[in-house]
Amino acid sequence: MPISTRWSSEVKKEIKQSRVNVTSKVVDLINRTISSTRPSVLISATAIGYYGTSETQVFDETSSSGNDYLAEVCREWETKALEVDKDVRFVLIRIGIVLGKDGGALAKMIPLFMMFAGGPLGSGKQWFSWIHVDDLVNLIYEALRNPSYKGVINGTAPHPVRLSEMCDQLGQAMGRPSWLPVPDFAVKAILGEGATIVLEGKKVLPVKAKELGFTYKYPFVKDALRDIVSSGSIQAY
Repeated sequence: MPISTRWSSEVKKEIKQSRVNVTSKVVDLINRTISSTRPSVLISATAIGYYGTSETQVFDETSSSGNDYLAEVCREWETKALEVDKDVRFVLIRIGIVLGKDGGALAKMIPLFMMFAGGPLGSGKQWFSWIHVDDLVNLIYEALRNPSYKGVINGTAPHPVRLSEMCDQLGQAMGRPSWLPVPDFAVKAILGEGATIVLEGKKVLPVKAKELGFTYKYPFVKDALRDIVSSGSIQAY
């Protein structure tokens, strides 16, 4: 269940269950499989929503969980994944905002910039912890093949930015201005409580990935956006 929508009590329930229930089924299947055919590794992908939100705090893999709704979802999601048999190598990737040409966050932003109406949401001061989709795929691949990848790994680029900078860089990549901010009240009118995901950010660093020697193809948002914009039109999901 997508989280970028207006949250009602039923939607919030479905957001959580759609993640926890599927993970539960996967874990139960692995645990019931005989050891000779059991998968050797489980990669469970949750989200940096685990850490909550902050304009000042910096989060890494050792940081504690937040106290908002999305942090609660991630905690229950991860708790279920951790029930996998101890003989299975377990990797938990907390994914940031994925940038790619086939949808996601940019699919909602680029049309506005095309109409010269792009700009940051809310104050623009909120942190934007992102990762290029190619780097995320490569990180998952490394986690599959490399036995030194274990435990929690933040799936984010090493250089998070404020949302205003991200919008400025997107405008430059597209040859469009980033001059029309969308005020908080307008976002809240559309998304209600769900506006939290765009109006409140967090600065998350991939300390574990760097310790493991993972090499980012796109460590800076400027290069990531130029690659995505130059690769062709962006399709919405």
